[in-house]
Amino acid sequence: MRRIIQEFDDIIESLSPLDVDWMDDVAQSIMDRISTVEIKSEYTREDIASLIEAKSGPEFVVSRFCVGLFLGYSKDKLEVELKDRLGPGGTGINRYNKDRETYLNTLEELGLRDAMTATVNAKPIWSDILKERLRSGRGSAVTGLRRGRELEDWAEEIVREVFEDNYEARCSFTGPRGPAKCDFAIPGRDHPHILIECKGYGATGSKMSDIIGDLDAIIETKRPDTNLLFVTDGLTWKARMNDMRKIVQRQNEGNVTRIYTKQMRDQFLADLATLKAEFGI
Repeated sequence: MRRIIQEFDDIIESLSPLDVDWMDDVAQSIMDRISTVEIKSEYTREDIASLIEAKSGPEFVVSRFCVGLFLGYSKDKLEVELKDRLGPGGTGINRYNKDRETYLNTLEELGLRDAMTATVNAKPIWSDILKERLRSGRGSAVTGLRRGRELEDWAEEIVREVFEDNYEARCSFTGPRGPAKCDFAIPGRDHPHILIECKGYGATGSKMSDIIGDLDAIIETKRPDTNLLFVTDGLTWKARMNDMRKIVQRQNEGNVTRIYTKQMRDQFLADLATLKAEFGI
């Protein structure tokens, strides 16, 4: 092959849309299952059973998707809600077959019966269709952004309560091995004593690789005696226990000073006050 130097403009002009059909085999199976739902003015526990019951694991996955669609839940959110209510033992077809009544009770508690009634009997207008497209597109991104920023705002309120203006937010701090990004550097970005990183799991861009990667970047850059506090939250963690264990391991090894959630506000506040006194900030 002859070696050539390609031009940027030539590449740009040759680009074309990558049009794909969102309706894959799983989506088709979901729509086929939904089409079997009988139209009624009100739904019962038996209707819930008809929706969720399946002959195999893959069919049960389709059933769960249908449940999620009626409830307006993502796959991850439904998994977290089921785990939270059912407890240990899984949430798949084996758990359903083993403890059918408890599983159905849980779906009723989540409001599935009312959701089916409301959805099937709704009389949509054209703006409802556009609103749903907006929700599933831009709306999901907005929700993720708000989750992440809300956690940062929560942490900043406490930081300000303790340190007043002696901190810098959303900056790149200076460590002995160069700069790295963090959410809060105290008392400032130049050789800080305290670093705080906030990650709301389920927020936009907060894939597990991003969360651990950002945390490791701070660990590798900061001085060993710089305190790194990690603030996180989100029920989605319950579906990724092993990943949370990796972060807890970093705390156990001394790379992260302490991990906090919003329920640990008092501890977070007290620890910041202690660090302020220790460093004389």
